[in-house]
Amino acid sequence: MLTPAGLDATFGALADGTRRAILARLAQGEASVAELAEPFELSQPAISKHLKVLERAGLISRGRDAQRRPSRLVAQPLAEATAWLERYRQFWDSSFQHLDQLLDELQTAPKRPARRNPGGPHR
Repeated sequence: MLTPAGLDATFGALADGTRRAILARLAQGEASVAELAEPFELSQPAISKHLKVLERAGLISRGRDAQRRPSRLVAQPLAEATAWLERYRQFWDSSFQHLDQLLDELQTAPKRPARRNPGGPHR
């Protein structure tokens, strides 16, 4: 189960577009730092810093393959964050369903004539 600190780390890591793009690339398979740096106008050390953030959040793992250190996506923290978000999606779905019901009732309710103000001026 994702702890509050783990959830903070996951969302903190996901807050950056470069890191989200790296995760999207790793969803296709493992990759080296050089491979991950290709589509960006960033140096390999800058990509390595992003990878460290992702690794600390538990979103990737890094192995050793001779001279390479391939990175791999770790899906568990994303699944746990998705489950956390799902509770709120269910809340909003329920709220919107109630709102839809209320609007339907208001639209199908018989129209009442406007009330006159008995103390106001008469025309």
